Amino acid sequence: MKKRSPYRPPVSRERLPRSFKEFTPARHFNPRTFFRELVWKALLTPRTGQTRQPVFPKLNRGQVAITWIGHASFLLQFTNLNVLIDPNFANWLFLLKRVKRSGLSLEHLPPIDLVLLTHAHFDHFHKPTLRRLPHPKIGVMPWGVGDLAQNLGFGRVVELEWWETFCHRDWKVTLTPSKHWGARVLRDQRRGYGGFVLEHQGRRIYHAGDSAYFEGFKEIKKSCRPEIALLPIGAYHPESFRNLHMGPDEAIKAFRDLRARWLIPMHYGTFRLSFEDMDAPPRWLQQLAVEQGLTHKVRMLVEGVPQVF
Repeated sequence: MKKRSPYRPPVSRERLPRSFKEFTPARHFNPRTFFRELVWKALLTPRTGQTRQPVFPKLNRGQVAITWIGHASFLLQFTNLNVLIDPNFANWLFLLKRVKRSGLSLEHLPPIDLVLLTHAHFDHFHKPTLRRLPHPKIGVMPWGVGDLAQNLGFGRVVELEWWETFCHRDWKVTLTPSKHWGARVLRDQRRGYGGFVLEHQGRRIYHAGDSAYFEGFKEIKKSCRPEIALLPIGAYHPESFRNLHMGPDEAIKAFRDLRARWLIPMHYGTFRLSFEDMDAPPRWLQQLAVEQGLTHKVRMLVEGVPQVF
């Protein structure tokens, strides 16, 4: 029997849920609230945003172009490496409507060398999207997620533990801890979760995946301090959701812990996953950035428009 790695969080043994609200980590929903807040309001919201033909920049060695696709999905481009993180081009996640179009289409993607998947939740590990990718060579994901990637076109699937690093040619990626959960379906507690630090051509980029605020951001700074931090800022209301997600206030706190140079916000404005207004997270983040003198460090990306760092 394979021993559990000491780097994994402990797996709790809980009783089976007794009500609908217990199916959700925050234990807040009831069927009526779920339908009204996350389904019905999204259905009444016209889909906005523009899918555009991207103009990918010509890069010099050491430069990285970052394109926000939407939600937690990014394309990272170096002179010799193209990376997708949590790609999701879906217009629907079961009953959940995408209320803002993806910034670019699958057909516009360059050849993909590496796909990083932070955990198995449907909005981050979207099988239909992965199945349609142009044959990515390597997929890296947390422990217990690799079986989901079978027959999706990957040339190689790599599972990592927290703080474990995978190196290939001249790049490396490290799985870092987060405060979240990894189950894809009920009682599926064997699957891992986390964020990634990607290092290539002297750059270090951190994608936090889904996470509440926790002291682990300070440890990430000590172990592999990132230059660019992609941090979630949405799905924080009601207050119980902060057990699993950050609001803009905590994202700035995490950014300070990380001592990164730039903060790029994500995980907002695409799917209605919580009860705050869809435009509240970026508005609040920008307000906090002004108050705390961080406007020069916060880079608000427009979906489908590459920015060079």
